[in-house]
Amino acid sequence: MMMTERNGPARVPVEIRDFADHLHLGTGFDDDGAQDAMLEMYLRAATSAVEARIGKALITRDLRLVLTNWRGDMQALPIAPVTAVDEVRVADAAGGTRVMENVTLRIDAHRPVLAGRICVPEGGQVEVDFTAGYGLVPADVPADLRHAVMLLAASYYENRSGGQGHWPFGVLALLDAHRPVRL
Repeated sequence: MMMTERNGPARVPVEIRDFADHLHLGTGFDDDGAQDAMLEMYLRAATSAVEARIGKALITRDLRLVLTNWRGDMQALPIAPVTAVDEVRVADAAGGTRVMENVTLRIDAHRPVLAGRICVPEGGQVEVDFTAGYGLVPADVPADLRHAVMLLAASYYENRSGGQGHWPFGVLALLDAHRPVRL
């Protein structure tokens, strides 16, 4: 299984100015935006870490999932919330593709699934183009997740030497409600 973004990098779920204010940067000085690229880098790293931990896309973006096998009548998607499935294709080893019409999305807050039976040919693969995320702008992302990203990015910023190897407790507490429950 391999998942990639079909469009460029998504926005970060926290405005850079809000993050700079959280860090108390530039207080009393003229803001020239010189640190914006570095702050965005920390926000992107924190966003990736949070998304990986909870299995959710914070900012909406288009993704492609490539699978070499299909599990029975249902295939779980590795990220939520999924808002749309654009296309499901089966590619054979020779490079020929066909669009699958019999696959439907079952929306779930933690574990969306594609329902339908697909037979993957020897050496072939299934390609799923879909859209996932809470929304296009930071205000669409739940406030506790935005705050978790900001706290984790602040931890990364304050520990640039890499000395801290654990997640701050406050971040973990904010993320717990969004982690999928495994039974």
